[in-house]
Amino acid sequence: MAKLIFVIFLLPLVYLLSALFVFESASDPIKFIYSITGATSISILFFTITLSMWFKKLVKYRRMIGLFGFFYALLHMANFIILDMELDILFAYEETIDKPFVYLGMISFFILLFMASTSTKNLFRKFNKYHKFLYLVLLLTTIHFVMAQKSLSLLQYGYLLVILAIFIGKIGKRYKIRFLYM
Repeated sequence: MAKLIFVIFLLPLVYLLSALFVFESASDPIKFIYSITGATSISILFFTITLSMWFKKLVKYRRMIGLFGFFYALLHMANFIILDMELDILFAYEETIDKPFVYLGMISFFILLFMASTSTKNLFRKFNKYHKFLYLVLLLTTIHFVMAQKSLSLLQYGYLLVILAIFIGKIGKRYKIRFLYM
């Protein structure tokens, strides 16, 4: 099962690389990389919090799935620093200060970096209570996503609706409101 999960979560990367280098279908490669890596990362991270609600058999793979979410967030950040900012750290810092959606993304990334670096068995025992910050990451990243868009499409509204349903389901489970999470 782990191998299948590994292959499934590599498919967005295969799609990204083939669209960029084989089919050359992206008219703005940097924006395309942002879209694919950002949407994939947040989707995987939201999926990890739904495992205990709806996908109980996959809970034992939560760490691996969460690390895939971090991997795509890392690609998203690398795209920002390397391709978009062209390794100009001062300019990247100015962009972060000038655009609120960028610093929300930065905060989210650094929280994810901490979580990924403490996800080994020994460190997780020590820092597992901090892994609940994933909920903050998801909130900040959703705001980052909405603010980064010039306008929201029907697909993006659907995405936000799914996010809202997940949050409501998690709140329902937390406070034992049975009809919310069944």
